[in-house]
Amino acid sequence: MNICVYCSSSDQVRDEFKQQATEFGKWMANNGHTLVYGGATGGLMSAVAQGVADANGDIVGIIPECIVEKGRKSDLPTELFVVGDMAERKTMLKEYADVFVVFPGGFGTLDEMFDTISSCMVGEHDKLTILFNPDSFWTGLLLQFDKILKAGLGYKFTRNGNLRVVDTLEELKDLLSQCIDEQC
Repeated sequence: MNICVYCSSSDQVRDEFKQQATEFGKWMANNGHTLVYGGATGGLMSAVAQGVADANGDIVGIIPECIVEKGRKSDLPTELFVVGDMAERKTMLKEYADVFVVFPGGFGTLDEMFDTISSCMVGEHDKLTILFNPDSFWTGLLLQFDKILKAGLGYKFTRNGNLRVVDTLEELKDLLSQCIDEQC
């Protein structure tokens, strides 16, 4: 399965999140999954890719030229695509992924996640997005999601359908293992 991970590229991210990302990367590779991600260095992006690389897994990186020019291109991907801009990157990430996992991150992570959710809502794809919520990182955002749904503004989207929320790495691994068996 091609698992797209959206996550922080900031080196200021908490060490426990980095450890979880590395562990998740190792789990992906050890279970025959391919990492699909933004192809840059730093933060959780480096951690998850390093975990996959340490376990000799496959990594597809998709990085825009503007990030390459800043010297942030990772050497870890086994396959790397350099694209023109962020919009093209998001399109390719969605094409390559079978499922999306959102780790803690900032505005770039939110942009990727919202693009994936909204494109699912309008029928561009029907792939699952899993929001990994360690230490309640995304809880404030989830409260806003609930407001959106209660106001009737999140049509064709539910927290139990196209978006699932997990709080622990074990829950994340279990859900992804179920996806393999049930084609989520």
